[in-house]
Amino acid sequence: MVIKTDLCSFSEWRIYPGHGRRFVAKDGRLFYYLNQKSRAFSARKIKSQEIQWTVAWRRLNKKIKTDEGAKKRRIRNLKVQRAIVGISLEEIRRRRKEDDKTRKAQAEQAAREIKDRKQKQIEAQKKKPAAAQKVAQKAEVKAQQKAQKGAAKANKGKK
Repeated sequence: MVIKTDLCSFSEWRIYPGHGRRFVAKDGRLFYYLNQKSRAFSARKIKSQEIQWTVAWRRLNKKIKTDEGAKKRRIRNLKVQRAIVGISLEEIRRRRKEDDKTRKAQAEQAAREIKDRKQKQIEAQKKKPAAAQKVAQKAEVKAQQKAQKGAAKANKGKK
């Protein structure tokens, strides 16, 4: 049979059923005292660590073996990976797994693509002036043709 016991609020000794007193403070806290002696020391606001027969004093002065030898379980922080705006989580993981050689190869390929694009732009710009010259030549030819027609009409009117 299990007997329900409480701990004395001052001495920390076990209080068995039928013994001790309960004290309710103004703020509603419950205190359990083993005997009048514990209650009196607590009422005088004497620290239990200063009284030699209390468990607190024995613990403080290392007279009692405490369970500090047991390792505390630590909750390890897990690294959480989150996607960044513009890059998915799978893409981040894939990039972490890449080695330096593949990264260099990709960088070189990207550089070649950029150079090719720039070269095409330069060629397009070179062609544009040629095209613009052709347009200008066509405009000059049309202007000459109009002038010739206008001159031909003027000559017809003079006759």
